[in-house]
Amino acid sequence: MTYDDLIPVIRRLALEAGDKIMEIYDADDFDVKVKSDSSPVTEADEAADALISAGLRAAFPDILLVTEEQAASHSKQGDTFLIVDPLDGTKEFINRRGDFTVNIALVENGVPTRGVVYAPARGRMFYTLADGRSAEETGALDKDKPGEVTPISVSDPDNSALLVVASKSHRDQATDDYINKYQVKDSKSAGSSLKFCLVATGEADLYPRVGRTMEWDTAAGHAVLAGAGGHVVRFDDHTPLTYGKEGYANPFFIAYAPGVELKEA
Repeated sequence: MTYDDLIPVIRRLALEAGDKIMEIYDADDFDVKVKSDSSPVTEADEAADALISAGLRAAFPDILLVTEEQAASHSKQGDTFLIVDPLDGTKEFINRRGDFTVNIALVENGVPTRGVVYAPARGRMFYTLADGRSAEETGALDKDKPGEVTPISVSDPDNSALLVVASKSHRDQATDDYINKYQVKDSKSAGSSLKFCLVATGEADLYPRVGRTMEWDTAAGHAVLAGAGGHVVRFDDHTPLTYGKEGYANPFFIAYAPGVELKEA
């Protein structure tokens, strides 16, 4: 497999999944179930997962596939794997707030090297290019013909006036206590992996996450941010966040533009 092969496939699958998600989102009603970990899942999660999984297995049958909605995949591990969250931000979806994303990433030796993040209700799509840089595609987002692609890069932050983004559905006192260690010009809330993309485009400088996430929640956004020059580190010791951990659970983390002077937890 080459990156030239990967990017068009995951771009198209993200767009196809986004269409399926929006079809259900725009309906009068949809089913919501509760998983064993008490998190919600909708028919849109399941439909998008089926579409993406089938497409990835057909295109890359020899690569391990890990996806949120298939519990059997969570016990499998490998040095190289594709990892999928077919609908990140299910609570945003259920509440019709729009901040949900389709996420597909490639991880190699613990590092997410390529990824796509698509926010169908927002009409925003971000992905890594074959050379490893990241870009945002604008225009009609045609499945068959990529539109204009604009390279993105992180901000040159002003540590006396930082732009911070935090979780919309999971913001808590611990998050606010950490943000208060910084001199903040503006703080906004956003859902799903869009927060990584806002740092990647320079719309935010810092995104701390003091709460539970899984690798499929973060891998694609992490890849996009890294391709834009940003970093994602563990909250406790500021070492790089790695992937392929047992159970695919993440520690708390911080995503940021390199010029941010990180504070201790």
